[in-house]
Amino acid sequence: MVHKEGTSGLMRRDGIWHPRLAAIVTGMGHGDEIVVADPGLPVPTGVETIDLVFARNGPRFLPVLAVLASELVIEGAVVARELSDSEIRDGLDRFLPDVPIERMSHSSLKGRTRGARAVVRTGEATPYANVILRAGVPF
Repeated sequence: MVHKEGTSGLMRRDGIWHPRLAAIVTGMGHGDEIVVADPGLPVPTGVETIDLVFARNGPRFLPVLAVLASELVIEGAVVARELSDSEIRDGLDRFLPDVPIERMSHSSLKGRTRGARAVVRTGEATPYANVILRAGVPF
């Protein structure tokens, strides 16, 4: 097996396999925020973008949210009041069952992303499929 310099031969069994996304999640502290977004959400200058988009609806918003929710202690979330899609709303409730979810205008949500550690861009083509996740602590 040829091993290129700077690459790792170690693979995780489960969880996040994207190297940069895994590094951001493991480096988050209490109160840090990460955004899971549709491809249309503007990313403010200076906020890192993890662009997972490979096609329309690829990957979808909910599977990305599910993996992040399984790896991150989340103490709060923010979505746009304009989000009306029942599948996305049900998924938020399913993957963030005990997390208080704040609703604000889409315009305010976009402004709040300025303080995020990163925006994880999905291929989700559902309007307003964006959520800001605030890291908590496991105790």
